[in-house]
Amino acid sequence: MQPRLIMLLGVAAVTVLLPLAGASAGPVGDGDAKSPLPTPTTDPSNAPSEPRAETTSRCGPELSSPDGIEAQTCVLTLGRDTWARTYYRNATGDELTAVLTLMGPGGRTVQMHCEVEAGDEPAACETPHERTAGGAAAYSAVAEYAAGETGGLLLRSGSNSAPSQGS
Repeated sequence: MQPRLIMLLGVAAVTVLLPLAGASAGPVGDGDAKSPLPTPTTDPSNAPSEPRAETTSRCGPELSSPDGIEAQTCVLTLGRDTWARTYYRNATGDELTAVLTLMGPGGRTVQMHCEVEAGDEPAACETPHERTAGGAAAYSAVAEYAAGETGGLLLRSGSNSAPSQGS
């Protein structure tokens, strides 16, 4: 089943301030073939007219909270455009809010407020596509999921994995 794309442009000028602590999240499985979230794919409706353009993605790990929200956040680049997308599944039983932020070079940010409907179906939210400034590797994204506008932080999902603690 394809994820539903939810794009809410210019939704309310309300800023949700979320605490930096409070979410307990861990990896979802260990690369299980039955991943609960959709795999990042190229969206043909956004493809540029130039042939052989491929979407590249840098995604953080799939995370879950004990409350029932699962998410993975990615930075995507296609041609000269870069944007952020978060894939999620909300099995909390409640409608949630999410703030998706794309951070680029020079302190540039794009922020999207997403309504996360209750339900066990995978879905996605993304920022508008922006012209890439500098290299695509200079971009990162974070999505923060909370219970309502004044509720606590349930999950924070980022596009960059933590460095491995190798020996």
